[in-house]
Amino acid sequence: MQRRNVLKLTAIAGATSVLTLEGVTFAHADAHADGTGSRSPGEETRKVTGRLAAGAPDFVHLPVEVPGGVREIAVSYTYDRPSAPPGTPGNALDIGIFDERGTELGGAGFRGWSGGARKEFAISAEKATPGYLAGPVRPGTWHVVLGPYTVAPQGLAYEVTVTLRYGKQGVTPHPVYPPQRARGRGRAWYRGDNHLHSIYSDGLRTPAEIAAAARAAGLDWITTTEHNTTSSHGAWEGLWGDDLLILTGEEITTRNGHVVALGTDPGVFLDWRYRARDRVFPRVARQIHRAGGLVVPAHPHATCVACNWKFGFAEADAVEVWNGPYTPDDEVTIAEWDNTLVATVRGDRRGWLPAMGNSDAHREPQVVGLPQTVVLADDLSRPALLAAIRAGRSWICESGHVQLSFGATGGGRGAHAGIGERLPVDRDAEVTARLRISGVPSGCTASFVTDQGTLFTAPVPSGGGTVEWRTTPAYAAYVRAEVRHPAGSGSELPGAMAAMTNPIFLGRE
Repeated sequence: MQRRNVLKLTAIAGATSVLTLEGVTFAHADAHADGTGSRSPGEETRKVTGRLAAGAPDFVHLPVEVPGGVREIAVSYTYDRPSAPPGTPGNALDIGIFDERGTELGGAGFRGWSGGARKEFAISAEKATPGYLAGPVRPGTWHVVLGPYTVAPQGLAYEVTVTLRYGKQGVTPHPVYPPQRARGRGRAWYRGDNHLHSIYSDGLRTPAEIAAAARAAGLDWITTTEHNTTSSHGAWEGLWGDDLLILTGEEITTRNGHVVALGTDPGVFLDWRYRARDRVFPRVARQIHRAGGLVVPAHPHATCVACNWKFGFAEADAVEVWNGPYTPDDEVTIAEWDNTLVATVRGDRRGWLPAMGNSDAHREPQVVGLPQTVVLADDLSRPALLAAIRAGRSWICESGHVQLSFGATGGGRGAHAGIGERLPVDRDAEVTARLRISGVPSGCTASFVTDQGTLFTAPVPSGGGTVEWRTTPAYAAYVRAEVRHPAGSGSELPGAMAAMTNPIFLGRE
């Protein structure tokens, strides 16, 4: 079935524009109906072909008229990949589906998204392909959604195959979501990795393999954050325990950057179909907060297409400054984040933006827990952990072997402040910043970074030890610690990070 390439250009509730194709109908579907209106077993297939030009809208909708009596809907697709000119992205086409409830922004009809990770999927009441949500296949207009992520100058030719399988609807299983707390150790430091992908989006690990890797890395908690889908939220039954808390979330993958919705209520879907210019993100951020989660811009300076963060940080609760193995884009992100700390020094009422790090692990050999965020929380529960991240009571390290403590004392009366806190002493009072570090390789150095930059660097004692530096609030408005590996030979960049802390602010507000 040949379809015209363009029928109409619409918008998703005022957000990004979409191209809507001519709909797919199953004209002979009535041949499967009996006198009661139910349908006998069988299936029908339709194929749609077309071509998208370079500069196509972000999303292409293919309406599918689904009659009654359908047990399962299955979709597959292919597209061409011509050689693109040097310096120009080639073709990449994502896919997902919305049911008869519609495609409006917010996702009432959302039934799944696999991006470019799968070439086919199926949905029935009993089950669905990972990335998709099981549930009844009700009659009405469904929409297969194509996302031309990049289109080569030659254009993108595609073919979509839709199959309806008729029969009696099954029963949709009730999802079993992870609990919101684990036994824990009371008020303590807890290690977490809060940006992870499994087979439920574009990862290759199963939830069981991720849970095993988390335990091997010494983590106390993880968050499942699949791209643009909640389908993994109910996939962890039997994998949590007293030693491992599993939170739910989503990586919202827009065309202007990615954001981790961290610790949202299970089953809450968050839309990704907008750009910064659409002014939709503040509304989505409010939805994340209403669902009990945190807004965490992910890898803001990553080099992948559409990964650079363009939404600003006004709605953010923390920022992912270290993503996976340490790279130059992490260095840029940390420098930018450090610059924002000066706003707090100026008395910005909004406060400061804490830093965190996550692995973003998808598959072997990517390491779960490289890096990990270590938080001081009242217990091992979703509310306590998220409160600790929001307060900045945390530090980041490359593995569970790293042990760190960082504090500041001064003022003559035993005043003390820890990571994320303020030491309220006079501006001329002598302050001692003290870092205890172990579990890092030999040759590492420790540095104290302030609003004036790095003011003190010393070797980490062999086998671990303590590094101290004295200053005053008049000289340093805040101080934070970095532990780095030796720089590469001939490199103009500093060595890769082994551990880093959020700041301690010095002086009275």
